[in-house]
Amino acid sequence: MPHLASDDLVTLLELVQGSDSIELKATVPDANHRATIAALGVDPLNAQIRQVFFFDTPDLALNRAGVVVRARRIQGRDHDSVVKLRPVVPSKLPAGLRSSPNLGVEVDVIPGAYVCSAAFKRTLGPDVIAEAVHGNRPLRKLFSKEQRSFFTAHAPEGIGIDDLSILGPIFVLKVKLQPKTFSRRVVVEMWLYPDGSRILELSTKCAPGEGIPVALEVREFLDRKGVVLGAEQQTKTKTALEFYSAELRAASA
Repeated sequence: MPHLASDDLVTLLELVQGSDSIELKATVPDANHRATIAALGVDPLNAQIRQVFFFDTPDLALNRAGVVVRARRIQGRDHDSVVKLRPVVPSKLPAGLRSSPNLGVEVDVIPGAYVCSAAFKRTLGPDVIAEAVHGNRPLRKLFSKEQRSFFTAHAPEGIGIDDLSILGPIFVLKVKLQPKTFSRRVVVEMWLYPDGSRILELSTKCAPGEGIPVALEVREFLDRKGVVLGAEQQTKTKTALEFYSAELRAASA
């Protein structure tokens, strides 16, 4: 479990009670990537390839408002789009939204911090995202009526989905592991950025009532494997948005 002040821990527990799931995640320092991959027995040939696109204004107005708009092309699986809002308090979400089968509420926990998000997800066909990012389909067609309504309710006034810039792609390699000495699945993701930088993230999910015991088990498992986590945690989305935002601003200067 992250090292939190007592007031923060109380708030976290309240958020968890109203969520659908918890994702425990942490990033590994660059210098420890190879050692971590070896310690966990990751076979890169088992990795699923993903191509991730974010959509925002060049100055990241959506990000500042807590809105994340994303589309993913996924090898061997249906592609998808997401409109996410964070932070949220589950108990304050409108009942109509909360009852939608397409809305997921999740608490992401990293060492020293946490955030609760609400996300509408839509499954997409194999060619839809590629057509949109190449200008052959309006961006709004990537998103359902529910997603577009959610976007309109929370995006800054005057910004429409078709007004957004394409921030991406980011290439991602994802491997799912089921270690013999751990009770649940571990997900290993390597995010590869255009400037050559990388983020290696480890994660596992659990039900709202399992957070503390699973967090302790994760810590013990990683300690046994000799995995060293970063003192300063990196965030995949923030890194991607900042990279492409800077690129767009430089191109328009």
